[in-house]
Amino acid sequence: MEEARRLDAADSLSGFRDRFVITDPGIAYLDGNSLGRLPRSTRDRLRALVDEWGADLIDGWRRWLPAGREAGDLVARIVGAEPGEVVLSDSTGVNLYKLAVAALDARPGRDVIVAAADDFPTDRYILDGIAAARGLKVRWLGSGLDDAVRPADVEAALDARVALVCLSHVAYRSGAVADLAGVTKAAHRHGALVLWDLCHSAGAVQVGLSAANADLAVGCTYKYLNGGPGAPAFLYVRRKLQPLLRQPIWGWFGQTDQFAMGPDYRPVPAIERFLVGTPPVLAGHAALEGARLTAEAGIEAIAAKARSLTGYALRLADAWLAPLGFRVASPRDGRRRGAHLTLHHPSAWPVCQAAKSAGVIPDYRAPQRLRLGFPPLYTRHIDVHSGLSRLRDVAATGRYRDFPDDPKGLT
Repeated sequence: MEEARRLDAADSLSGFRDRFVITDPGIAYLDGNSLGRLPRSTRDRLRALVDEWGADLIDGWRRWLPAGREAGDLVARIVGAEPGEVVLSDSTGVNLYKLAVAALDARPGRDVIVAAADDFPTDRYILDGIAAARGLKVRWLGSGLDDAVRPADVEAALDARVALVCLSHVAYRSGAVADLAGVTKAAHRHGALVLWDLCHSAGAVQVGLSAANADLAVGCTYKYLNGGPGAPAFLYVRRKLQPLLRQPIWGWFGQTDQFAMGPDYRPVPAIERFLVGTPPVLAGHAALEGARLTAEAGIEAIAAKARSLTGYALRLADAWLAPLGFRVASPRDGRRRGAHLTLHHPSAWPVCQAAKSAGVIPDYRAPQRLRLGFPPLYTRHIDVHSGLSRLRDVAATGRYRDFPDDPKGLT
């Protein structure tokens, strides 16, 4: 406990916790990697926005619509991109589909996609669906459940047939960080484009899209960016690629001179060409507020605190949980680990449910893994201590055996 207090006393981000709505201070909330907490500014902005809707009706559109681009420019700062390269749009899955198809069309004559066999299900399903519809082949890479795909493995799968490499920067299950720059460089040597999923990266670790000359990326805003449930996702397209790519869903928000209602589709010569239909105004402004808070804190400080939180949790897990049958299923090197730590236990599902009954909120991921998320803006080291202490008690007393070993439905 003394180490936790010392680390919190030295925390330069400690003041940000008070800028979130926290009605359950007795709960160790370790699931912000699934859904972030509510910023106070978001609550205030949405209340004001609802009043504007009631008073202004359609006169409010001109004020409301720029939120997607404004949030995009803030997210660009967070993921190491340039203004005008990121915009809020649709869901992560829809954005991944749009950018994957656009990339494939930009590499005619190539018929192979390279992806990870253990990547997030939606990513795999979308790529499989595109391949089936177009008669393409997906080369699936194995990374192991507890690590990221290595550049050497990507390199071995590359040749002149590969059009697109699509991978997650931070693995959703283990938190392992892929070598974004190394993989991107390898793909470019073979003429392929790379599409990155940043869902567990944005707002948690330093990404460095521009520095790596990255091509494309997508990500959500409801995890570490605290945009709220159902908040729109974002997409990134390197500026030089924007005029060369045409996404497959041609909607009027991506059209030049939108209100001319012209007969032909002529996409905007900017990041907005990847938009489709009318954006969700309320959710978009919620995402804007979350991104604003994260950008203010600065991703360097956030990433440093994430390493401190997960490192502290790892030390506690080794001391308290390893003797009780737990195994750390995340990289031990803090530079190769995102902002969550994953533990393997043969009874991870009932342990997860028992932990919730004891005031700890983790989540479960098959097979037999417990994820502990530590969003740096509002998580304290003392929360880590409290959460793992209660988890130790759940395991030591065998209380989890009172819960069924049946991982079905939402956690």
